[in-house]
Amino acid sequence: MNTVTIVLLVILAVLIIGIVVLYFLGKKAQKRQEEQQAQIEANKQTVSMLIIDKKRLPLKESGLPQMVIDQTPKMMRRSKLPIVKAKVGPQMMSLVCDEKIFDSVPVKKEVKAQVSGIYIVGVKGLHGPIKTETVKKGFFKRMVEKAQEKAGAKPVK
Repeated sequence: MNTVTIVLLVILAVLIIGIVVLYFLGKKAQKRQEEQQAQIEANKQTVSMLIIDKKRLPLKESGLPQMVIDQTPKMMRRSKLPIVKAKVGPQMMSLVCDEKIFDSVPVKKEVKAQVSGIYIVGVKGLHGPIKTETVKKGFFKRMVEKAQEKAGAKPVK
């Protein structure tokens, strides 16, 4: 056999093994995430709070308790989290917000939030509906949308 053919077969075998390993690791991570989501749903409570500020901050600057920072995996400590500072009852708290609802959380408004521990899962307006802010789209995103319109494809969200 030719040496180029042998090298290509070895590379193909390594790629196939890598794909199989990633498939099983993905399945395992998905099961773990579903269990965590079920636990969050079981423990959520509705609390009224005044949202003071919201930012994406690194974990060390977030104002969360030191115990929470120590329990997070080392890789997550450098990433930025959506942090909401809110007044719950008489005390000020720093809470972690779900990435899906972070943009819809109003600042300096009173809301009813569904909270599971220090994690905000959902938000509803206390005095009427929440007005969502329209985010200005970047140049690249506008160009992709125009290209998809011309091609007749569905827009990516």
